[in-house]
Amino acid sequence: MSLSANISVEAPIENQIQEISYDGSETYQLPPTLSEHLAKCAAKIDFSKTSSDIDLLQQSIKKEDEKKEEESKDPKEQFQSSLWPWDSVRNKLKEALTEMCVLSDVLHIAKEKRFMVLDPIPQEPPEVKPMVLVYARKKALASAANILQSGVERLKAAQSDQGVNRSNSTDFHIELLRLRRNWRLKKVSNTIIGDLSYRTAGSKFMHPGMFEVTKAEDEESGSPPPSPSGAGAAGTVACPKINSALRVNVPTELQGVAFIKVITQKDQEDLCTATLNMMGSTQLVPQAGAWQQTLEYAQNVLFCKELFNQLAREAVQLQAPIPHVVVGNQIRATLLPGIQLIISLCHSTSSDSNNSSEPIKDHDHVLEHSLHQLLREFHHKNTHHPFPHPASGPLGPSKKRMLAGPSAFDRHELLEMTKSQTLLEQIIAQAQHIFTRRRTQYVLDTLARDVKDPLITSHWNAMNSPTMSCVKINITSHGYDANLRTSLVIHVKERSLKCICRDGRIMHMSYEPQELRDLILCQISQHQIVCLQNLAKCMAWQILSSSSHLGIGAVEPLGNASSCVLASPNSDRLIAVQVRCDSQIDVKVYIAQSPAKDFFPGSLVQGRHWEHLGGHFKEVRFDKMEGKNFHNKMEFLMASLTSQS
Repeated sequence: MSLSANISVEAPIENQIQEISYDGSETYQLPPTLSEHLAKCAAKIDFSKTSSDIDLLQQSIKKEDEKKEEESKDPKEQFQSSLWPWDSVRNKLKEALTEMCVLSDVLHIAKEKRFMVLDPIPQEPPEVKPMVLVYARKKALASAANILQSGVERLKAAQSDQGVNRSNSTDFHIELLRLRRNWRLKKVSNTIIGDLSYRTAGSKFMHPGMFEVTKAEDEESGSPPPSPSGAGAAGTVACPKINSALRVNVPTELQGVAFIKVITQKDQEDLCTATLNMMGSTQLVPQAGAWQQTLEYAQNVLFCKELFNQLAREAVQLQAPIPHVVVGNQIRATLLPGIQLIISLCHSTSSDSNNSSEPIKDHDHVLEHSLHQLLREFHHKNTHHPFPHPASGPLGPSKKRMLAGPSAFDRHELLEMTKSQTLLEQIIAQAQHIFTRRRTQYVLDTLARDVKDPLITSHWNAMNSPTMSCVKINITSHGYDANLRTSLVIHVKERSLKCICRDGRIMHMSYEPQELRDLILCQISQHQIVCLQNLAKCMAWQILSSSSHLGIGAVEPLGNASSCVLASPNSDRLIAVQVRCDSQIDVKVYIAQSPAKDFFPGSLVQGRHWEHLGGHFKEVRFDKMEGKNFHNKMEFLMASLTSQS
């Protein structure tokens, strides 16, 4: 039995002496690291020998060892067979396992680099040729000198040209400074990029809106733009020659001129047009030298495209009773039965302006301006949020929403606060209001023209909102306006009318003009009767009966009929007045007197008071009477029928 003992192999304590100074101090060489030691050992290995040579060497060593063992063994043991028939297989498997374990350890060491770092074997340094380095540095300095020399020559040429044409040419950097005052610029690599979009104002349009600023060449800065020819050349205006030191390159889709056209028309007019052109728009195409005008037109094109894109997306998403139609560059929406709103995007460039032959129809400038205002207001709201009160509150909710808690708003009011109209809904509401207002104006103007007695005066409020207007109607009689003035206030909304009468009654009507006409005629008949009653009181006549809605006679399809019965101060004369207002004002006056001609006192009736019973009414030829108007004629009639006794 052999005894085992741990043996530690360490490097010697004393290191090799690297240098001895003159004073006798020794400088020791630092011991090599593990990686350096491994590299030194690996350098001693001769990798030129093949594996077959190594195997032959190992086999020869094994044969010598076996011979020594056989000589040392007894002759009896030589003839002894192996104790286990699978002993050779076991030995082979053990050797294979040993090799796999060694391979695994080597892979772990090489991959994880925690145990040992494999450094490359030091090789001999390459031979350095100083003349090659000298020639390389000389070539690099020559190329740099050429670049500097070319820049100096360009600066000299620019200075000389500026001295000669100082009055006609402008400096590139001064022009760039002016451009930067109004437009956003940034430098990307060696190019100057500008931004035309409205992203800083809250726009979410996906178009980048980028343009490039370059320096104009000498022959290009002073060259005039090409003159157009063809159909559009007749409307061009000759522009003066503009010299500019810089050139602005705008994307192709933003070139030219664009605007939003709004048309309101009936269904029978132009139902299939989907492509609109602009005629005579060549004079609006900016020149190449006028960079400010070019950028303004390009930004306007971008704004119009964003506006049309927003309206088209809302038209597709909205669930309207009559679906909106988006075809090409047109959006069609139904305002009222039989009336359509058409919003078109018109974009023209210098190349296709010559082919435009379709004339532009009359369009609504007010609605177009409202569309631009709505989109700019949308941008303003995206960037200007109301400040919280108090300052510690959250940023974003509106002032009305912040007051929802202290004001104790209910669920219905909170839901109303969350509702908001899209741009298309707002412009449709404004267009509907414009049509309703026009119909109201037409009804009032035709009645004021056709009805001479009484006088109808309309006063439109100058301060109106885009979706509601207010008009005050005064019905007066000439010469008797102090006696009675019938007032009527009408609130014109989007698709309805709200009428407030003189007695406080409120009536809601639709957009149909016939309903308003019927109401005005009814007010005219009531005005005539009420004014006649006031006049009768002034002349001491008695009012026996009055009816604002007469229930006898033929039924009027339109308008109204009113009547009253008046008695003289002595009750010997009776006047019955009937005013009908349908298509025209029809006035009928009847007179009765007492005692009647067929009354014979003493025969059947004994009392004298029965003499005051009126007889049969006789119609007066009212149109033949003297007087300026209805009340003037009635005043003359009551004055003539009043007895002196």
